[in-house]
Amino acid sequence: MEKSLLGLLREGGFILYARHGEATVGTDQPYFNFQYCYTQRNLSALGRREAIYYGQMLRYLQIPISPPIVASPFCRTIETAQLAFPNVNVQIEPFWYDIFKLGGNLSTFEQHEILTNLRSVLEIKPSQGTNKMIIAHSFPTGVGLGQISNLGTVIVKPRGQGKGYEIVKQLSLADLADLGSSEIK
Repeated sequence: MEKSLLGLLREGGFILYARHGEATVGTDQPYFNFQYCYTQRNLSALGRREAIYYGQMLRYLQIPISPPIVASPFCRTIETAQLAFPNVNVQIEPFWYDIFKLGGNLSTFEQHEILTNLRSVLEIKPSQGTNKMIIAHSFPTGVGLGQISNLGTVIVKPRGQGKGYEIVKQLSLADLADLGSSEIK
């Protein structure tokens, strides 16, 4: 019998790429500064609740996540990571800002370079028996991992360096909650 998605996630070997929680407070100012959250869009009260629920759901489903949790340098992604995984180190990686920039006005060369770097990151297999967690941004439609809802998760299966990756499934926050209820105990 084929293993369920939840069964596969519990065995590890995947990258879980999630978009941050709902961010409707403030705006990303033209000259925002990563050090000053007031210059950026930030999590709403709902976004904070979503982040806490997201982390609780992964723990309830017994999906192993290896530290550190990787986050984009925006306050909304860092806060999402800290609320979802309060006892796990959050590692801020500037590369994920490039994913945010994909939604802007980039040359074809710049876009290609970012997507090539994304591919090399998503090819790296996590430690045996665990999954890697990245919290960053949605992509433009048809680019990279595509549009992602608030705390939606793209499940990526790395094939190893130089071998690409496979998008296994994209789950909304509600889909993730349904994973547990669809599992046969």
